[in-house]
Amino acid sequence: MNIERIEMRHVSMPLVAPFETSFGVERDRDAIILRLDSEGMVGWGECVAGGWPGYSYETVQTAWHILKDHLSPLVLGQDVLDVADYRRRIAHLKGHPLAKAGLELALWDLLTRASGQSLMAALGGERDRVAVGVSIGIQPTAAKLVEVVGSFVEAGYPRVKLKIKPGRDVSDVRAVRQAFPDLPLQVDANSAYELSDAEVFEAMDDLGLILIEQPLAEDDLVDHAKLQERLATPICLDESILSTRHARQALEIGACRFINIKPARVGGLSEAVAIHDLCWAQEIPVWCGGMLETGIGRAANLALASLPGFSLPGDISATDRYYHEDIAQPPFVLENGTIKVPKRSGLGVEVAQDVLDRVTVRSKLLEPDGAR
Repeated sequence: MNIERIEMRHVSMPLVAPFETSFGVERDRDAIILRLDSEGMVGWGECVAGGWPGYSYETVQTAWHILKDHLSPLVLGQDVLDVADYRRRIAHLKGHPLAKAGLELALWDLLTRASGQSLMAALGGERDRVAVGVSIGIQPTAAKLVEVVGSFVEAGYPRVKLKIKPGRDVSDVRAVRQAFPDLPLQVDANSAYELSDAEVFEAMDDLGLILIEQPLAEDDLVDHAKLQERLATPICLDESILSTRHARQALEIGACRFINIKPARVGGLSEAVAIHDLCWAQEIPVWCGGMLETGIGRAANLALASLPGFSLPGDISATDRYYHEDIAQPPFVLENGTIKVPKRSGLGVEVAQDVLDRVTVRSKLLEPDGAR
């Protein structure tokens, strides 16, 4: 399809409540929304790079530059055959997976809309509904954490993930476990610890956790393998897995027993499916992580999580978990611990232009004869 125009919008959306992790607090969600126009059709994508380099070195500022000056020129005004063609075009560009994933998602939406196929079907998904959990940020006190967990359990979430950081770890998790002895529970450190902190995680080994997510530095597979040897609780890697190669290496050295697959983190849905296939072949459980996506990215995550290897509830959650008003419609609703996967062509959602306009901070229209 000939890519006639690309519109970029930097959006900033207030969260329902502040979300605190080991690397900081988010009160507003910044992202880049992409619109591709081709032959009378539109495709939407979302680059989840945030306002500051906490989870990733990428930010909306760096992604804006990469998308405008390096990625868009490789497709704008040209016939792009399929997503594989796009990936070949950008293969020489190093890094910036969040930016690459945002444009790839817009292409997936455009191409599947054109073919009349749902994104779920295009990826090889099999489930109409997927089980979802909820990720809960660090709270002011352990008592408040227990209260917040209780509210999400009452709302129907079947699995809870707790964010932890040094000084807010074992006692908090133990308080939640005592209050909810049978709740499927896991923790996420977002790389906040070192191998010398192993006793923290050994102290959690009797709490019946599903897994401990990304306890150590994202670039340290070896120490994760050493830590896993000391624990009965499985380690799950997130930030460490940027490609199928990283996943293979992590599994070969025993650095983890679970993998969190975030399509944005690995550069797009294509690589996410490849990691799923690798793990599926080795009977390694995977699940879909979240990046506070709008309904655009949330729809893509649901389609991905419908693949057979996604055996654990994902961090996808209902729309109202994060936003009072989203830019994509219809909203995603929790029902019996699951969310329905869109079945319409493309992503299966439509963008509410009035809402998008209200949350837009800046925009740029790219055309073959120059940018406006």
